[in-house]
Amino acid sequence: MAVVVVQDASTEAGRVPPAVHRILAAAGLAARPVRPGDVEDPAAALAAVEGVVVLGTGPSPGAAGPALVREALAADVPVLALGTGARLLAATAPAAGAGGGSGATNGVRRIELTPAAATDPLFGGTGRPSAGLRAAPGAHVVPDGAVVLASCADHPVQAFRIGAGAWGVCFLAQDRAGRLGTWGEELLGRFAALVAARAEHTATRAFFTRRAGAWEERFAHQTPAYEAAVARMRLAPGGRALDLGCGTGRAMPALRRQVGPRGQVLGIDVTPAMLAAAARHGRTRHGHLLASDCARLPLPDASVHGVFAAGLVDHVPDPRAALREWARITAPGGTLLLFHPSGRAERAARHGRPLDPADLLAEHNLRTALETTGWLLDAYEDAAGHFLARAVPLPRP
Repeated sequence: MAVVVVQDASTEAGRVPPAVHRILAAAGLAARPVRPGDVEDPAAALAAVEGVVVLGTGPSPGAAGPALVREALAADVPVLALGTGARLLAATAPAAGAGGGSGATNGVRRIELTPAAATDPLFGGTGRPSAGLRAAPGAHVVPDGAVVLASCADHPVQAFRIGAGAWGVCFLAQDRAGRLGTWGEELLGRFAALVAARAEHTATRAFFTRRAGAWEERFAHQTPAYEAAVARMRLAPGGRALDLGCGTGRAMPALRRQVGPRGQVLGIDVTPAMLAAAARHGRTRHGHLLASDCARLPLPDASVHGVFAAGLVDHVPDPRAALREWARITAPGGTLLLFHPSGRAERAARHGRPLDPADLLAEHNLRTALETTGWLLDAYEDAAGHFLARAVPLPRP
Protein backbone atom coordinates (compact mmCIF):
# COMPACT_ATOMS: atom_id res chain seq x y z
CA MET A 1 0.00 0.00 0.00
CA ALA A 2 1.26 3.47 -0.87
CA VAL A 3 0.46 7.14 -0.32
CA VAL A 4 1.51 9.95 -2.66
CA VAL A 5 3.03 12.82 -0.67
CA VAL A 6 2.77 16.13 -2.54
CA GLN A 7 5.20 18.79 -1.32
CA ASP A 8 6.30 22.33 -2.14
CA ALA A 9 7.89 22.81 -5.52
CA SER A 10 11.01 23.96 -3.62
CA THR A 11 11.31 20.64 -1.75
CA GLU A 12 14.17 18.36 -2.66
CA ALA A 13 12.93 15.63 -5.02
CA GLY A 14 12.51 12.25 -3.35
CA ARG A 15 12.46 13.66 0.19
CA VAL A 16 9.65 13.01 2.68
CA PRO A 17 9.85 14.56 6.17
CA PRO A 18 11.03 11.85 8.62
CA ALA A 19 7.97 12.25 10.87
CA VAL A 20 5.60 11.81 7.92
CA HIS A 21 7.54 8.78 6.69
CA ARG A 22 7.45 7.26 10.17
CA ILE A 23 3.71 7.76 10.66
CA LEU A 24 2.81 6.33 7.27
CA ALA A 25 5.15 3.36 7.72
CA ALA A 26 3.55 2.56 11.10
CA ALA A 27 0.26 2.00 9.23
CA GLY A 28 1.95 -0.19 6.62
CA LEU A 29 2.00 2.56 3.97
CA ALA A 30 4.89 3.45 1.70
CA ALA A 31 5.44 7.13 0.86
CA ARG A 32 5.81 8.22 -2.78
CA PRO A 33 7.07 11.81 -2.77
CA VAL A 34 6.18 14.06 -5.70
CA ARG A 35 6.43 17.76 -6.44
CA PRO A 36 3.48 19.25 -8.31
CA GLY A 37 5.52 20.31 -11.31
CA ASP A 38 7.02 16.84 -11.68
CA VAL A 39 3.69 15.09 -12.37
CA GLU A 40 3.14 14.60 -16.09
CA ASP A 41 0.40 11.96 -15.91
CA PRO A 42 -1.84 12.28 -12.81
CA ALA A 43 -3.64 8.98 -13.48
CA ALA A 44 -0.30 7.13 -13.70
CA ALA A 45 0.94 8.85 -10.54
CA LEU A 46 -2.08 7.48 -8.66
CA ALA A 47 -1.76 3.92 -9.97
CA ALA A 48 -1.76 1.44 -7.06
CA VAL A 49 -2.08 4.31 -4.56
CA GLU A 50 -4.45 4.23 -1.58
CA GLY A 51 -4.15 7.83 -0.38
CA VAL A 52 -2.77 11.32 -1.02
CA VAL A 53 -1.18 13.69 1.50
CA VAL A 54 -0.66 17.28 0.30
CA LEU A 55 1.88 18.95 2.58
CA GLY A 56 2.07 22.12 0.48
CA THR A 57 2.25 23.41 -3.03
CA GLY A 58 4.25 26.61 -2.80
CA PRO A 59 3.10 29.83 -4.44
CA SER A 60 2.91 28.35 -7.96
CA PRO A 61 1.69 24.73 -8.00
CA GLY A 62 1.19 24.79 -11.78
CA ALA A 63 -1.37 22.73 -13.62
CA ALA A 64 -0.08 19.36 -12.46
CA GLY A 65 -0.83 19.89 -8.75
CA PRO A 66 -4.56 20.55 -9.24
CA ALA A 67 -4.75 17.79 -11.85
CA LEU A 68 -3.32 15.24 -9.40
CA VAL A 69 -5.77 16.23 -6.65
CA ARG A 70 -8.66 16.35 -9.12
CA GLU A 71 -7.83 12.81 -10.27
CA ALA A 72 -7.74 11.63 -6.64
CA LEU A 73 -11.13 13.20 -5.91
CA ALA A 74 -12.68 11.66 -9.03
CA ALA A 75 -11.40 8.21 -8.08
CA ASP A 76 -12.45 8.52 -4.39
CA VAL A 77 -8.84 8.20 -3.21
CA PRO A 78 -8.64 9.63 0.36
CA VAL A 79 -6.88 13.02 0.52
CA LEU A 80 -5.45 14.95 3.47
CA ALA A 81 -4.28 18.44 2.50
CA LEU A 82 -2.47 20.64 5.01
CA GLY A 83 -1.58 24.33 5.05
CA THR A 84 -1.33 25.73 1.53
CA GLY A 85 -2.29 22.27 0.27
CA ALA A 86 -5.77 22.82 1.77
CA ARG A 87 -6.23 25.83 -0.50
CA LEU A 88 -5.33 23.68 -3.49
CA LEU A 89 -7.82 21.00 -2.42
CA ALA A 90 -10.62 23.53 -1.97
CA ALA A 91 -9.95 25.26 -5.27
CA THR A 92 -9.73 21.95 -7.15
CA ALA A 93 -13.04 20.52 -5.94
CA PRO A 94 -16.15 21.29 -8.04
CA ALA A 95 -18.41 24.26 -7.32
CA ALA A 96 -16.08 26.17 -5.01
CA GLY A 97 -17.42 29.15 -3.10
CA ALA A 98 -15.87 31.62 -0.69
CA GLY A 99 -15.85 30.89 3.00
CA GLY A 100 -15.81 33.61 5.61
CA GLY A 101 -12.93 35.40 7.25
CA SER A 102 -11.00 38.64 7.29
CA GLY A 103 -7.67 39.18 5.63
CA ALA A 104 -5.52 39.71 8.72
CA THR A 105 -4.72 37.84 11.87
CA ASN A 106 -3.64 39.11 15.26
CA GLY A 107 -1.22 36.49 16.50
CA VAL A 108 -2.36 33.10 17.74
CA ARG A 109 -6.12 32.50 17.78
CA ARG A 110 -7.87 29.64 19.52
CA ILE A 111 -9.01 27.08 16.96
CA GLU A 112 -12.17 25.23 17.90
CA LEU A 113 -13.65 22.09 16.41
CA THR A 114 -17.22 22.46 15.18
CA PRO A 115 -20.03 20.08 16.25
CA ALA A 116 -19.70 18.31 12.89
CA ALA A 117 -16.15 17.25 13.83
CA ALA A 118 -17.45 14.95 16.58
CA THR A 119 -18.90 12.51 14.03
CA ASP A 120 -16.31 13.00 11.30
CA PRO A 121 -14.41 9.80 10.29
CA LEU A 122 -11.06 11.59 10.74
CA PHE A 123 -11.62 14.35 13.32
CA GLY A 124 -13.99 12.51 15.65
CA GLY A 125 -12.24 11.94 18.98
CA THR A 126 -9.12 13.97 18.19
CA GLY A 127 -9.66 16.46 21.01
CA ARG A 128 -9.05 20.21 20.92
CA PRO A 129 -6.21 21.39 18.64
CA SER A 130 -3.09 22.50 20.48
CA ALA A 131 -3.24 26.01 21.93
CA GLY A 132 -0.11 27.08 20.04
CA LEU A 133 -1.46 26.38 16.58
CA ARG A 134 -1.88 29.55 14.53
CA ALA A 135 -5.06 30.14 12.57
CA ALA A 136 -4.53 30.51 8.83
CA PRO A 137 -5.65 34.01 7.80
CA GLY A 138 -7.75 34.98 4.82
CA ALA A 139 -11.11 34.14 3.27
CA HIS A 140 -10.68 30.48 2.41
CA VAL A 141 -12.44 29.16 -0.63
CA VAL A 142 -14.41 25.99 0.08
CA PRO A 143 -16.65 23.98 -2.22
CA ASP A 144 -20.41 24.09 -1.90
CA GLY A 145 -21.48 21.31 0.43
CA ALA A 146 -18.13 21.10 2.23
CA VAL A 147 -18.44 20.35 5.96
CA VAL A 148 -16.59 22.84 8.19
CA LEU A 149 -14.76 20.97 10.94
CA ALA A 150 -12.69 23.67 12.66
CA SER A 151 -12.91 27.46 12.91
CA CYS A 152 -11.74 30.47 14.88
CA ALA A 153 -13.29 33.85 15.58
CA ASP A 154 -11.67 35.84 12.78
CA HIS A 155 -11.31 33.06 10.21
CA PRO A 156 -14.22 30.62 10.45
CA VAL A 157 -13.05 28.06 7.86
CA GLN A 158 -9.95 26.39 9.32
CA ALA A 159 -10.64 22.74 8.44
CA PHE A 160 -13.20 21.11 6.16
CA ARG A 161 -14.22 17.83 4.56
CA ILE A 162 -15.26 17.33 0.93
CA GLY A 163 -17.43 14.28 0.36
CA ALA A 164 -16.55 11.26 2.47
CA GLY A 165 -12.80 11.12 2.01
CA ALA A 166 -11.01 14.45 1.41
CA TRP A 167 -9.92 16.76 4.23
CA GLY A 168 -8.31 20.19 4.21
CA VAL A 169 -6.68 21.62 7.34
CA CYS A 170 -5.68 25.20 6.65
CA PHE A 171 -4.02 25.91 10.01
CA LEU A 172 -1.76 22.85 10.03
CA ALA A 173 1.56 23.10 8.21
CA GLN A 174 5.09 21.81 8.61
CA ASP A 175 7.69 23.81 10.48
CA ARG A 176 11.15 24.32 8.99
CA ALA A 177 12.19 20.86 10.18
CA GLY A 178 9.18 19.22 8.54
CA ARG A 179 7.36 18.58 11.81
CA LEU A 180 3.60 18.87 12.32
CA GLY A 181 3.45 19.02 16.11
CA THR A 182 1.77 16.55 18.45
CA TRP A 183 -1.81 17.25 17.33
CA GLY A 184 -0.86 17.29 13.65
CA GLU A 185 0.99 13.99 13.92
CA GLU A 186 -2.02 12.46 15.66
CA LEU A 187 -4.26 13.62 12.82
CA LEU A 188 -1.88 12.25 10.18
CA GLY A 189 -1.72 8.95 12.07
CA ARG A 190 -5.52 8.73 12.07
CA PHE A 191 -5.55 9.46 8.34
CA ALA A 192 -2.95 6.75 7.71
CA ALA A 193 -5.05 4.23 9.64
CA LEU A 194 -8.14 5.26 7.68
CA VAL A 195 -6.28 4.86 4.38
CA ALA A 196 -5.08 1.39 5.37
CA ALA A 197 -8.58 0.33 6.46
CA ARG A 198 -10.14 1.58 3.21
CA ALA A 199 -7.39 0.27 0.94
CA GLU A 200 -9.43 -2.49 -0.69
CA HIS A 201 -12.40 -0.24 -1.41
CA THR A 202 -10.13 2.57 -2.60
CA ALA A 203 -8.51 0.24 -5.13
CA THR A 204 -11.91 -0.95 -6.34
CA ARG A 205 -13.32 2.56 -6.66
CA ALA A 206 -10.22 3.84 -8.43
CA PHE A 207 -10.28 0.92 -10.91
CA PHE A 208 -13.96 1.27 -11.78
CA THR A 209 -14.14 5.08 -11.62
CA ARG A 210 -11.68 5.35 -14.50
CA ARG A 211 -13.78 2.92 -16.56
CA ALA A 212 -17.30 3.99 -15.62
CA GLY A 213 -17.87 6.33 -18.55
CA ALA A 214 -17.31 3.65 -21.21
CA TRP A 215 -18.48 0.59 -19.26
CA GLU A 216 -22.01 0.34 -20.66
CA GLU A 217 -20.96 0.65 -24.29
CA ARG A 218 -18.01 -1.68 -23.89
CA PHE A 219 -20.09 -4.52 -22.44
CA ALA A 220 -23.52 -3.91 -24.00
CA HIS A 221 -23.20 -7.21 -25.91
CA GLN A 222 -23.41 -9.09 -22.57
CA THR A 223 -26.97 -7.87 -21.82
CA PRO A 224 -28.69 -11.04 -23.15
CA ALA A 225 -26.45 -13.19 -20.94
CA TYR A 226 -27.44 -11.09 -17.91
CA GLU A 227 -31.11 -11.46 -18.77
CA ALA A 228 -30.79 -15.24 -19.12
CA ALA A 229 -28.98 -15.46 -15.77
CA VAL A 230 -31.61 -13.38 -13.95
CA ALA A 231 -34.32 -15.63 -15.40
CA ARG A 232 -32.69 -18.55 -13.53
CA MET A 233 -33.55 -16.86 -10.21
CA ARG A 234 -37.30 -17.49 -10.69
CA LEU A 235 -38.34 -14.62 -8.41
CA ALA A 236 -41.97 -14.16 -7.45
CA PRO A 237 -43.84 -10.91 -8.23
CA GLY A 238 -43.86 -8.40 -5.40
CA GLY A 239 -40.48 -9.38 -3.96
CA ARG A 240 -37.36 -7.33 -3.28
CA ALA A 241 -34.34 -8.00 -5.52
CA LEU A 242 -30.80 -6.67 -5.32
CA ASP A 243 -28.28 -6.14 -8.09
CA LEU A 244 -25.17 -6.19 -5.92
CA GLY A 245 -22.05 -4.60 -7.34
CA CYS A 246 -24.45 -3.37 -9.98
CA GLY A 247 -22.03 -1.22 -11.97
CA THR A 248 -24.19 0.43 -14.62
CA GLY A 249 -27.17 -1.69 -13.54
CA ARG A 250 -27.43 -4.03 -16.51
CA ALA A 251 -29.38 -6.63 -14.49
CA MET A 252 -31.92 -4.16 -13.10
CA PRO A 253 -34.40 -4.23 -16.04
CA ALA A 254 -34.55 -8.05 -15.95
CA LEU A 255 -34.96 -8.04 -12.16
CA ARG A 256 -37.80 -5.53 -12.50
CA ARG A 257 -39.58 -7.76 -14.98
CA GLN A 258 -39.42 -10.64 -12.49
CA VAL A 259 -40.66 -8.80 -9.38
CA GLY A 260 -43.17 -6.71 -11.31
CA PRO A 261 -44.51 -3.24 -10.53
CA ARG A 262 -45.30 -4.10 -6.90
CA GLY A 263 -41.77 -5.38 -6.24
CA GLN A 264 -38.63 -3.45 -5.37
CA VAL A 265 -35.27 -3.44 -7.16
CA LEU A 266 -32.11 -1.96 -5.63
CA GLY A 267 -28.86 -1.46 -7.54
CA ILE A 268 -26.02 -1.27 -5.01
CA ASP A 269 -22.39 -0.39 -5.71
CA VAL A 270 -19.43 1.00 -3.79
CA THR A 271 -18.28 3.23 -6.71
CA PRO A 272 -20.30 6.47 -7.07
CA ALA A 273 -19.07 6.94 -10.65
CA MET A 274 -20.66 3.64 -11.64
CA LEU A 275 -23.96 4.62 -10.03
CA ALA A 276 -23.85 7.94 -11.88
CA ALA A 277 -23.35 6.02 -15.13
CA ALA A 278 -26.28 3.74 -14.23
CA ALA A 279 -28.49 6.80 -13.75
CA ARG A 280 -27.38 8.24 -17.09
CA HIS A 281 -28.42 5.00 -18.77
CA GLY A 282 -31.90 5.14 -17.28
CA ARG A 283 -31.62 2.42 -14.62
CA THR A 284 -33.62 4.53 -12.17
CA ARG A 285 -36.67 3.67 -14.28
CA HIS A 286 -36.29 0.11 -13.02
CA GLY A 287 -35.30 0.64 -9.38
CA HIS A 288 -33.34 2.67 -6.85
CA LEU A 289 -29.57 3.15 -6.78
CA LEU A 290 -27.65 3.03 -3.51
CA ALA A 291 -23.98 3.65 -2.69
CA SER A 292 -22.95 1.06 -0.12
CA ASP A 293 -20.35 -1.50 0.84
CA CYS A 294 -21.83 -4.73 -0.50
CA ALA A 295 -20.53 -6.60 2.54
CA ARG A 296 -22.20 -4.24 5.04
CA LEU A 297 -25.68 -3.58 3.73
CA PRO A 298 -28.12 -1.12 5.38
CA LEU A 299 -30.98 -3.62 5.13
CA PRO A 300 -32.93 -5.55 7.79
CA ASP A 301 -32.59 -9.29 8.34
CA ALA A 302 -34.57 -11.53 5.98
CA SER A 303 -35.82 -8.57 3.94
CA VAL A 304 -34.64 -9.61 0.44
CA HIS A 305 -35.93 -12.34 -1.87
CA GLY A 306 -33.27 -12.33 -4.57
CA VAL A 307 -29.57 -11.37 -4.62
CA PHE A 308 -27.87 -11.13 -8.00
CA ALA A 309 -24.09 -10.63 -7.96
CA ALA A 310 -22.18 -10.54 -11.25
CA GLY A 311 -18.39 -10.66 -11.00
CA LEU A 312 -18.55 -9.32 -7.45
CA VAL A 313 -16.96 -12.04 -5.33
CA ASP A 314 -13.51 -11.31 -6.75
CA HIS A 315 -13.76 -7.66 -5.71
CA VAL A 316 -14.83 -7.90 -2.05
CA PRO A 317 -12.05 -7.92 0.57
CA ASP A 318 -13.52 -10.85 2.53
CA PRO A 319 -15.76 -13.05 0.33
CA ARG A 320 -16.95 -15.25 3.18
CA ALA A 321 -17.99 -12.25 5.25
CA ALA A 322 -19.89 -10.96 2.22
CA LEU A 323 -21.65 -14.31 1.71
CA ARG A 324 -22.61 -14.31 5.39
CA GLU A 325 -24.03 -10.79 5.07
CA TRP A 326 -26.05 -11.76 2.00
CA ALA A 327 -27.46 -14.73 3.93
CA ARG A 328 -28.44 -12.39 6.78
CA ILE A 329 -30.58 -10.17 4.55
CA THR A 330 -32.18 -12.99 2.49
CA ALA A 331 -35.59 -14.30 3.49
CA PRO A 332 -36.35 -18.04 3.69
CA GLY A 333 -37.04 -19.29 0.18
CA GLY A 334 -34.89 -16.55 -1.36
CA THR A 335 -32.19 -16.99 -3.98
CA LEU A 336 -28.55 -16.00 -4.42
CA LEU A 337 -27.19 -16.04 -7.97
CA LEU A 338 -23.45 -15.60 -8.59
CA PHE A 339 -22.77 -14.90 -12.25
CA HIS A 340 -20.06 -13.97 -14.73
CA PRO A 341 -20.50 -13.72 -18.51
CA SER A 342 -17.39 -15.86 -19.04
CA GLY A 343 -16.23 -19.11 -17.47
CA ARG A 344 -13.32 -19.49 -15.07
CA ALA A 345 -11.05 -21.12 -17.67
CA GLU A 346 -11.74 -18.35 -20.17
CA ARG A 347 -10.93 -15.65 -17.63
CA ALA A 348 -7.75 -17.40 -16.49
CA ALA A 349 -6.57 -17.74 -20.09
CA ARG A 350 -7.35 -14.08 -20.74
CA HIS A 351 -4.99 -13.15 -17.90
CA GLY A 352 -2.34 -15.63 -19.02
CA ARG A 353 -2.54 -17.96 -16.02
CA PRO A 354 -3.76 -21.50 -15.32
CA LEU A 355 -6.84 -22.31 -13.30
CA ASP A 356 -6.10 -21.96 -9.60
CA PRO A 357 -7.28 -24.94 -7.49
CA ALA A 358 -7.60 -22.52 -4.54
CA ASP A 359 -10.01 -20.27 -6.46
CA LEU A 360 -13.05 -19.66 -4.26
CA LEU A 361 -15.32 -20.12 -7.29
CA ALA A 362 -14.08 -23.67 -7.96
CA GLU A 363 -17.06 -25.91 -7.19
CA HIS A 364 -15.63 -27.73 -4.16
CA ASN A 365 -14.37 -24.48 -2.61
CA LEU A 366 -17.55 -22.57 -3.30
CA ARG A 367 -19.80 -25.30 -1.94
CA THR A 368 -17.88 -25.31 1.35
CA ALA A 369 -17.80 -21.51 1.57
CA LEU A 370 -21.54 -21.31 0.98
CA GLU A 371 -22.41 -24.01 3.51
CA THR A 372 -20.34 -22.31 6.21
CA THR A 373 -21.96 -18.93 5.59
CA GLY A 374 -25.62 -19.91 5.50
CA TRP A 375 -26.24 -21.20 1.96
CA LEU A 376 -26.90 -24.43 0.09
CA LEU A 377 -25.55 -24.65 -3.46
CA ASP A 378 -28.25 -26.04 -5.73
CA ALA A 379 -26.87 -25.26 -9.23
CA TYR A 380 -23.32 -24.85 -10.52
CA GLU A 381 -22.25 -24.22 -14.12
CA ASP A 382 -18.72 -23.31 -15.18
CA ALA A 383 -19.16 -23.36 -18.95
CA ALA A 384 -17.14 -21.95 -21.82
CA GLY A 385 -19.46 -18.97 -22.14
CA HIS A 386 -20.56 -18.24 -18.57
CA PHE A 387 -20.20 -18.97 -14.86
CA LEU A 388 -23.34 -19.42 -12.75
CA ALA A 389 -23.92 -20.63 -9.20
CA ARG A 390 -27.33 -20.56 -7.55
CA ALA A 391 -27.83 -21.02 -3.80
CA VAL A 392 -30.70 -20.94 -1.33
CA PRO A 393 -30.57 -20.04 2.36
CA LEU A 394 -30.02 -22.85 4.84
CA PRO A 395 -32.80 -23.19 7.41
CA ARG A 396 -32.19 -20.91 10.37
CA PRO A 397 -32.02 -22.51 13.80
